[in-house]
Amino acid sequence: MADLSAFPITIRWPAKHPDQIQLYSATTPNGVKISIALEELGLPYEPHLINISKDESWTPEFLSLNPNGKIPAIIDPNGPDGKPIGLFESGAILLYLADKTGLLVPADAARRYETIQWVFFQMASIGPIFGQVGFFHKFAGREIADKRPLERYRDESRRLLGVLDGRLKGRKWIMGNDYTIADISLLGWVRNLIGFYEARDLVGFDDFANVAAWLERGLARPAVQKGLTIPAKD
Repeated sequence: MADLSAFPITIRWPAKHPDQIQLYSATTPNGVKISIALEELGLPYEPHLINISKDESWTPEFLSLNPNGKIPAIIDPNGPDGKPIGLFESGAILLYLADKTGLLVPADAARRYETIQWVFFQMASIGPIFGQVGFFHKFAGREIADKRPLERYRDESRRLLGVLDGRLKGRKWIMGNDYTIADISLLGWVRNLIGFYEARDLVGFDDFANVAAWLERGLARPAVQKGLTIPAKD
């Protein structure tokens, strides 16, 4: 049985199955990336809900694994050289899981890097900008009388959707016929934009037919449907 005692996070969130990947997350766009990937890959894992509304990601135990204080994070008891490894940042975790299994990334080196660039596109562009739309459209920012910040993020969201729509023209997935970590990285964010953030009309989502069709295909995948609900809320 794996010894995870070197990870203080396991004191607050004990591992019932220490030989499985330990997932510390919540059902946010960044969090569901990893549960979806784990479901797609068929890797055994044990999810732990980090209640961000109660600031659990800022507890000393969580910060010992992820000093950035954001979900998700994982511990893999069977990491490189058979030793446990802890990782944070969703993009890094996606790439790690893909490399671990040899799945969800193309084997060809050039196409592998092309896939990674679209993961970075989500991390550097889609995620931050869509998150700001949510703040200014649905959350506390909507009380701000000056609507220029909202307009700026709305316009930038439309630009980014246009980039994604252009990429998906004539393609089933981001990498053509290959469903990859690039799709997993983006699906939750696009879903949140028009669902949880209620910004479909704001950004004119229906103008982007290729993105809409891709999102529908992605959400129809059983692993995506299951991964969107893991870890379960209290």
